[in-house]
Amino acid sequence: MSYALVILLCVGLLHQAARAVLMDKLADSKICGDAECSYVLSLATALDDFIAPDCRFINVKMGQTVYVYSKLIPEEGTGVFWSGSVYSERYVDQMGRIGYFPATVVKETIKFTDKTTQMQTTDMDFYCD
Repeated sequence: MSYALVILLCVGLLHQAARAVLMDKLADSKICGDAECSYVLSLATALDDFIAPDCRFINVKMGQTVYVYSKLIPEEGTGVFWSGSVYSERYVDQMGRIGYFPATVVKETIKFTDKTTQMQTTDMDFYCD
């Protein structure tokens, strides 16, 4: 009986891994507040709605507060994207989820630090599950 349980568990884990997707990089480097990009750089207010085109991004609704964790350093010909989370009473389903959004749809309202770290992005920065 325990062998069947182990096999079912392994199949379930493989199924979860099969759904994960490594997406194209949006940039090769980013700016963070610390080496793990775990500190909030700033708060921003959404000036417009943004609908996420794929799993790397988050939906942003006009008026929402956005917690900014990192800022991608754009390459020539690419857009400027930041990563962050949105929080509001109306959109509870997205609370705590971190993803990218265009910097042009928000206005920074509070900067928590001017001391930043520039680092290379990794494939895990653009991993979708």
